[in-house]
Amino acid sequence: MQEEARAWMLREIGLQPLWGLREQRVGPALPTVVAQEDAPDESEPNANVGEVASLNPVPEAQVAQAAESSDPDPTAWQELLQNIVECRRCELCKQRKQVVPGVGDLEPDWLFIGEGPGVEEDARGEPFVGQAGQLLDNMLASLDLKRNEKIYITNAVKCRPPGNRTPDAEEIAACRPFLAHQISLLRPKIIMLLGKSAVSSLLNTDGALGKLRSQCFEYEGIPVVVSYHPAYLLRNLPEKIKAWEDLLYARRILARDPS
Repeated sequence: MQEEARAWMLREIGLQPLWGLREQRVGPALPTVVAQEDAPDESEPNANVGEVASLNPVPEAQVAQAAESSDPDPTAWQELLQNIVECRRCELCKQRKQVVPGVGDLEPDWLFIGEGPGVEEDARGEPFVGQAGQLLDNMLASLDLKRNEKIYITNAVKCRPPGNRTPDAEEIAACRPFLAHQISLLRPKIIMLLGKSAVSSLLNTDGALGKLRSQCFEYEGIPVVVSYHPAYLLRNLPEKIKAWEDLLYARRILARDPS
């Protein structure tokens, strides 16, 4: 029954009949590219951005989750969440309904980083809850993975860009210290960057995703794999198989981790 369920999920995301074939492929070599990006001081907001009319409180569920974490400093997550909520570094703070810090297991094996919240994410305060999120969940389920179980999901920027556009360089830079702080607290075993904004934020490169795929990069000693954003896959269905290969590639890298 488990194999039947897996086959059904693969059909749902348009990956049949390639499960067996792709799993047997030999992964490429793992060249290491170390990202050396010094994050700006998190204590210095952008002086050109005006005051926010009203600030949203940190979501209660995320505060409770942070309090229950086994992190050596249980207040660190609460402080980080509050700093994100109060951020005024770029213009995105003026039109958001609420910030979208991230969601998931605070002691994850996997960290998925997308680009920025969409309209549904802005309304609910949780990343990847629309159609793109459903596709991501289905792909994870095909690997027997579940959101919130050894997985944390966030975005390069924490506020919704108008019209769901791609975040610009200033917005990515404004949120980069928050992302770096999240990674330092989460200490994931592997990071998957979904889309160009995530790649730009963490690896400091504007290279084409197609050329960055199938390589193992490194951030603070953590392996990093690049793939396409699920929203892009919904518009370019033939590329789904490439994203599936990226997931399998990341899983092979994770399996080599002796910890």
